[in-house]
Formats: sequence, C-alpha cells, structure tokens
Amino acid sequence: MHFHILTLFPDMVLDGLGTSITGRAIKKGTISVDAINIRDYAENKHGQVDDYPYGGGAGMVMQPGPVYRAYEAVKKRIGMKQEKKLRVVYMTPQGKVFNQALAKELAQEEDLVILCGHYEGIDERVLKRIVTDNISIGDYVLTGGELPAMVVIDAVSRMVPGVLHNDVSAEFETFHDNLLEYPQYTRPEEFMGERVPDVLLSGHHKNIEAWRQEQSIERTKERRPDLWERYEGK
Repeated sequence: MHFHILTLFPDMVLDGLGTSITGRAIKKGTISVDAINIRDYAENKHGQVDDYPYGGGAGMVMQPGPVYRAYEAVKKRIGMKQEKKLRVVYMTPQGKVFNQALAKELAQEEDLVILCGHYEGIDERVLKRIVTDNISIGDYVLTGGELPAMVVIDAVSRMVPGVLHNDVSAEFETFHDNLLEYPQYTRPEEFMGERVPDVLLSGHHKNIEAWRQEQSIERTKERRPDLWERYEGK
C-alpha cells in the first residue's frame, strides 16, 4: 500500500512514521510513505502558499493552486490517467470521526492521499475538487493535519497484510466486534502481590478463550457503554 501525504512539514511525518512498526514496514517495502511538500508547488520564489481570507477574519488560508498541483504531481508519479481520481482524505475536525471500521476500509486502497491543512484551513474550491473523505480523529483542534495523518496511517497500515509480525492480532484486538480487548499479562507470574489469573496458566485454550471474551464484555460495558450498545453478540 502506498501513502501519499500532502503537507507543509514533510520531515515531521516521515520522522514520526519511520520508527516502530510502520518504520519496519517501510523498510520491508510492505507499505511506502511519500511526503509531498506543498510549498514545492508554489508559484513564487518565497514558497508562499497562504493568503488572507476573502471577507476578512483572523489568520491565513492555504491557497488552492499549490495544493492542486501537488495532488496532480502524485497522479503523474503513479501513472494515473488525468480523468481518474485518487482517494483523498482531508484531515479536518469537521469530518467523520475515524474508527477501526474506516481503517479497514481505507486499507483496501492501493494508493491513498492524505491532505494536511494548516492555518485557518484550505480554500474550499480545491477541497471540493480533490477530496473524497473528510476525516477527524476527535472533537478538538490541532495546529495542523500532520499528527492526525500519522494516526490514520498507523491504524490503516496495521490492516495491511505483512505489516504486523502476527497478522491475526490485527483482527483480534481492541474494537474487534465493537469490544475492547481483554487484559494482558506476561512474566513474572506475581507482581507486587498480584498473580496472573490462573486460567491463563492452565493451558486450557477453550477456557482461556471464554475468559477473554468475558473480560472483553465486562471491560466494554464499564469503559465504553457506547460500544456495548453496538455489540451484535448480546
């Protein structure tokens, strides 16, 4: 899978994604991450990509031209025909809240463009022309779209076969079937007077599976009643 990030701060996203699981996946070639600097597509020698908003107001707005040219450069790079559209995610607090189901859906794309805004946002005309999905990572405002883009890429890349050492874990962890993940334990068997639950030491896989399901249900009821309401196994 190929991620193409349209950003004003390419080093920020490349440095962040070049570590841990995503970093290993990039080195293996399981995924690729390309950060396109929108400033490279400015039409002035200073690389200015923002201007004052029409109608007045605080802050600056990113101009449509550099964003559109950066998008067209991605299409040209991957050999996509002019009349076709890429799937373009715009990170914005006005978008649909990102979740695991959406991560799985986006993971089916061969090429995914993620557009990172800054300042007071991006000229609406280019958003209408290229954006297919408006996505938010929560009801709060950040200084730019780079951190949300990294969140989306991290979550989506876990759904790509070969990224995780154990591909099964991508399917059976938190939010599988709208349940939170069960508690996890490792060595030592006793820590500060608390022992690992006996069932996990029993070697009885059916009992372990039943215990984990029960724990997932109880934890979801307690911590995320909104997810519990959507659980189909009730």
